[in-house]
Amino acid sequence: MTTDEIFELMRTRGCGRYGLSAVNQLEHALQSAALAQQRQLGDTFVIAALLHDSGHLLTGEDADLASQGIDDRHEETSARLLENLYGPAVAEPVRLHVAAKRYLCGADPSYFDKLSEDSRQSLALQGGPMSADEIAEFDRLEYRAAALALRLIDDEAKVAGLQTPGLEAYRSMAKGIEQSLHKRSPDA
Repeated sequence: MTTDEIFELMRTRGCGRYGLSAVNQLEHALQSAALAQQRQLGDTFVIAALLHDSGHLLTGEDADLASQGIDDRHEETSARLLENLYGPAVAEPVRLHVAAKRYLCGADPSYFDKLSEDSRQSLALQGGPMSADEIAEFDRLEYRAAALALRLIDDEAKVAGLQTPGLEAYRSMAKGIEQSLHKRSPDA
């Protein structure tokens, strides 16, 4: 998939439900990107935030799958979609943002109370809070901090009616990351 195809997918499929939230998938994505930009986390992180749930858009129907007992493993689908285009700095925080939710619930049980209802439902399907051993393993990951930052943004980006820049505000940023990753050296 190309950047343009991913943006078209966001535009055409992103208007469907986002779990039980008061926002649709595109609004959630745009709020996530806007929060990353406000926090000055860099272009790569902004695109990771924008596209972190893109795997949800590859399912056939807009649905609250968690309430049906289905974990669509969107974090893996999203990361696979993004890896070749944008590299690991975008793909790995995306791949780990669900594990980060499990981590936060394991490290601080009060974090569970801050989750939206749909995030609580999906947590059980995703393995529940991490054990102490899983937390220690997660703490050794290269993209740990980015994944935790993305998780916290994911939790916040569910505000009905919040005004954000539109999808097109991020296209050139995404293409710039893609182009910089795929630049060939003069000897190639």
